[in-house]
Amino acid sequence: MPLRYHAPTSMLTHDDQPVVPAAVTLPEITVKAVVLSVVLAAVLAAANAYLGLFAGMTVSASIPAAVASMAILRLFKRSNILENNIIQTAASSGEALAAGVIFTIPALLLVGYWSAFDYWQTASIATVGGLLGVLFTIPLRRALIVTARLRFPEGVATAEVLKVAAPAEGEVVDRSYAAGDFRTLLSAAVLGGAVKFGESGLRLWAESLEGAANIGRTVLYAGLNLSPALLAVGFIIGVNTAVVVLLGGVIGWLLLMPVYGILDGLPPGKTGLAAAMTIWSGQIRYVGIGAMLTGGLWTLTKLREPVWKSLETLRDSYRAAGSSHPAAIPRTEQDAPLPWIVVPFVLALLPMAWIYTAVVSSVPIGLLMTAIMALAAFLFSSVAAYMAGLVGSSSNPVSGVTIATIMVASLLLVLFMGAGHPAGPAATLVIGAVVCCAAAMGGDNLQDLKTGHLVGATPWKQQIMQVVGVLTGAVVLVPVLSLLQAKYGIGEPTAGHPHPLSAPQATLMASLTRSVFGEGLPWPLVGLGMLIGILVILADRRLEARGSEFRLPVLGVALGIYLPLKLSAAIFLGGVIAALASRAAGKRTEPPRRGLLFAAGLITGEALMGIVLAIPIALGAFWPGLNPDPFLLFEAPPLGGWPGIAIVTLAGWLLYVTAREPSRKTKRGAGVG
Repeated sequence: MPLRYHAPTSMLTHDDQPVVPAAVTLPEITVKAVVLSVVLAAVLAAANAYLGLFAGMTVSASIPAAVASMAILRLFKRSNILENNIIQTAASSGEALAAGVIFTIPALLLVGYWSAFDYWQTASIATVGGLLGVLFTIPLRRALIVTARLRFPEGVATAEVLKVAAPAEGEVVDRSYAAGDFRTLLSAAVLGGAVKFGESGLRLWAESLEGAANIGRTVLYAGLNLSPALLAVGFIIGVNTAVVVLLGGVIGWLLLMPVYGILDGLPPGKTGLAAAMTIWSGQIRYVGIGAMLTGGLWTLTKLREPVWKSLETLRDSYRAAGSSHPAAIPRTEQDAPLPWIVVPFVLALLPMAWIYTAVVSSVPIGLLMTAIMALAAFLFSSVAAYMAGLVGSSSNPVSGVTIATIMVASLLLVLFMGAGHPAGPAATLVIGAVVCCAAAMGGDNLQDLKTGHLVGATPWKQQIMQVVGVLTGAVVLVPVLSLLQAKYGIGEPTAGHPHPLSAPQATLMASLTRSVFGEGLPWPLVGLGMLIGILVILADRRLEARGSEFRLPVLGVALGIYLPLKLSAAIFLGGVIAALASRAAGKRTEPPRRGLLFAAGLITGEALMGIVLAIPIALGAFWPGLNPDPFLLFEAPPLGGWPGIAIVTLAGWLLYVTAREPSRKTKRGAGVG
């Protein structure tokens, strides 16, 4: 059954004219839209939390959410494109909040402030950070979308997906393709979940294939993670970014590690793989930290002019709006009124002031931290919003701005509290967590508002649903994090969890705060990383001057140094698949949309199965005799990682074949269907 609203031909354009004009009013926030929003926001937030802890990257969920909601809404007699847009707006807000949370909150465990995730504090931090991200970007909508007319590439792509329900002039659309897109997403999710169940639930094969060989005084390592989700990440980010991440891995594992072994020898009593992992975790990762520090500082330097221009545009837009009568503002330009921004902002500061005061046991310092947090959240949510308009929300330098926030907050708190204060690392991380959530939301919000601008949504209704997505994500993320910690472990390997979720950003944030407050870092290695970061920046500037399509973002290289090489290698293979599929589909750069849906399904299926497998561990708290691994067949995988090679090859082939298929069939010159 097609969606009931069919736009007249005059409404359908390929520029900034909306699909549904301001003079037409359609239902947007309906009961079914709210229910679907909450469900999809919860599912996608959980999936993105797993992916970020596992691979150190998150992906935008706007297009998968749009396709899923489109297919479900077809079951109802009365549905329309604006309801569909409302659902994807809330759903993508939930997954964006997950990125902000998992980049910082697990670090509170790693520094020893918590032994388990504190539900109310985590939910409060996530809610306040997400809410500030929504509030601060409301006044930026007109400035960046209407006045500055930035690109917002992912917002435009999502709008094109939504327009499947409203074809362009001269086209007859095979509407079964909307259901076909949903089947693509669902089948990929089933495949991703089945692979995760076989690897982690039944333990039929190992999660990776890796090894290392001693060569004289040093060691050489090679490895590949056998997760289809990592192929999907590489496919989504594209071959250029995947190559950059792999380049960082090559620098760290195939250059710096052998050189370190030659100069310093192997760790005492360790050879082969054990020696390689010891050198990486104890030495090479700090080079990645140095490169990320350089990347964070460079990000701030590079963005000072865009942020200033954004603030100037915002000022001019408010002056123009103040000169007109409110009744003259069309429906498609009605933002949430000023009291809806100011009152929630003031109320949001109260719980954070209470949390900060409790962390440091000082009211003046708690109030100072609140002021720092509010200022940094406004600055970096504006930065993220502007950058999303240029390169998309998935390419936003959230890690970089969070690193900068952590460093500045650490230095200020050292000034007021002293370097040896035991609460210093936790206090810094709580500030960083709120700012990171606000920045992650800033870019995502503006992408969704750009989509709404193109399809003719009512902005204030979208802004309400962004808050719904934030609240949903804040509620579900803490149980998800607790389950993942219990099943897999987070951060450093332990006897109970020898192969934990690496949580690279959270581990980095913990290392930075510990170093500032007394534990110290191996500064020669950090300095080497900063030097590498500077060289990468110079190389990228040269590429930019030559007009090259290939670029070297410093944070991508730094992340590659910091990640295990087996993850970078799998991500690279996904990028290669994207390039081959794009070429086969006749596209030069961007991966085909049907492939993006299949990739999103692989990630979602694996993530949700990973969470499901953790549930028995949580239930063990109520039934102590319950087996925490009820599906386990083997203590150790009987065939190692070789079966996983065949499975990942199959998943990669299916991803390639699916990406080559057309996502929409049309016939020209036959009228509007």
